[in-house]
Amino acid sequence: MEADDLGEIKQMIIDLEIACPVSGSRNWTDVRQFNLMFDTKLGSVSNDANTIYLRPETAQGIFVNYLNVQKTGRMRLPFGIAQIGKAFRNEIVARQFIFRMREFEQMEMQFFVRPGDEMKWFEGWKKTRLAWHKKLGLGDAKYRFHDHDKLAHYANAAADIEFEFPFGFKELEGIHSRTDFDLSQHQEFSGKKIQYFDTELNKSYVPYVVETSIGLDRMFLSILSSAFVEETIEKNNGKTEKRTVLRIPPALAPVKVAVLPLLKKDGLPEKAREIMNRLKTDFNCQYDEKDSIGKRYRRHDAIGTPFCITIDHDSLTDNQVTIRDRDNMQQSRVNIADLYQLIDEKVHMRNLFL
Repeated sequence: MEADDLGEIKQMIIDLEIACPVSGSRNWTDVRQFNLMFDTKLGSVSNDANTIYLRPETAQGIFVNYLNVQKTGRMRLPFGIAQIGKAFRNEIVARQFIFRMREFEQMEMQFFVRPGDEMKWFEGWKKTRLAWHKKLGLGDAKYRFHDHDKLAHYANAAADIEFEFPFGFKELEGIHSRTDFDLSQHQEFSGKKIQYFDTELNKSYVPYVVETSIGLDRMFLSILSSAFVEETIEKNNGKTEKRTVLRIPPALAPVKVAVLPLLKKDGLPEKAREIMNRLKTDFNCQYDEKDSIGKRYRRHDAIGTPFCITIDHDSLTDNQVTIRDRDNMQQSRVNIADLYQLIDEKVHMRNLFL
């Protein structure tokens, strides 16, 4: 592999009598290199057009502009630049739903550090990123590290955070120590110095980079596949029924609260609208008065609404409502004045970062 001797690799496959695990066939093609970059033409006239390539990662834009960001932001090492954007890869086989696609959304951060400090920051970012993933509450056992045996030419360390998808453990996020390869290459071929002046050391140098890279589509798939649950619950009359629930982390749930008047009369809708108006400016709420309360609960379980608020006749006199938790279906009476704080503590995005 190091010598890129594809003929010798093919001979090894023959000598070791390696067979296809599905069909048992040993009729292999020659070993070939595949081009994972999409090429296209830039120019209105085909004969004069230049060949360009769609970016296979978003990182290079950060490297080209890092000095502008550092100077205008008055940043001191260590600091990071993060962005999200489209990336394109000419995958041999795009498969497993949205896990592997030819066009996808990539989220990357390049963290610039002093040369020699990169391994400390590499290990630090591994721990930080894994802790962030576990904060989602999908299950700690669903995550594991996979350290790379064969490194890319620009890296001196690399590891993947793998997630247990329905089709097994697969890469969710990559963490790499890219050394100074990218910045040095841009500096060499542009002819422009992009070095950082370290006031503490009183010298200039090309920073080293630790990268974290994650696919937004894969992140979405990990959450959705873990959140979807079909369970059997026992009703009060002793019978059982099926419940479909989408246990999306509350901070990521599209609808945070459902406001449900028990009946469409007796002033309950008006009281429900009053509560709705209190909450809707800060939380995505849905008002629902159609069908029985049980059917409305099931409807919001299925779309992942973390909390349902039910307004009954007692609410008109005691200013209390029933709030129901999506995950355990427990119900409790709370004061209307306490609703905002209670919901905010459960569904705010800050909960993922504390």
